[in-house]
Amino acid sequence: DEAGAQYVHIDVMDGMFVPSISFGMPVIKSIRDCSDRIFDVHLMIEKPERYVEEFAACGADLVNFHLEATEDVEGCIEKIHATGKAGITIKPATPAEAVEPYLELVDMVLVMTVEPGFGGQKLIPECLDKVQVIRKMINDKGLSIDLEVDGGINLDNVAFAMEKGANVIVAGSAVFKDDIAANAKAFLNRLQ
Repeated sequence: DEAGAQYVHIDVMDGMFVPSISFGMPVIKSIRDCSDRIFDVHLMIEKPERYVEEFAACGADLVNFHLEATEDVEGCIEKIHATGKAGITIKPATPAEAVEPYLELVDMVLVMTVEPGFGGQKLIPECLDKVQVIRKMINDKGLSIDLEVDGGINLDNVAFAMEKGANVIVAGSAVFKDDIAANAKAFLNRLQ
């Protein structure tokens, strides 16, 4: 936040959709007053529609859920839009075309460039090809929604992700080491 990041990306994991367990609603609520940045809450949980209102009430500005985690994609989007902005996320094995029916309904598409659930993984380069396909879909439909990438993004590959069409970048391990503020500023300089 102090280094100038525009979003705070918060990974929520339930130990079922992904093996790990992480932050929940009480943590988000407890840090909401510490920042006026956009809280981009990435739900890696089964049946996210059960909790989207609660995450919004805790301070999520945008709720990203996995297409693979629900049987009612449109219903989940509607529930999120009742309280804020909605994002749809796909895992590396999910084809880009899977999000096409929902592009006009969401504010963001998040393409995972690693398997969700664990930090420190290397970017799967083929996932950036999906970014390019989705960016073309967005442009062909005349939409102005964000296209986010998450997983293995570092200073060496961030430009390539942006060239493929991403305009929101999530960086975890590449930022949260050594001098966090300097790392964040280095990313921001690359994004300009």
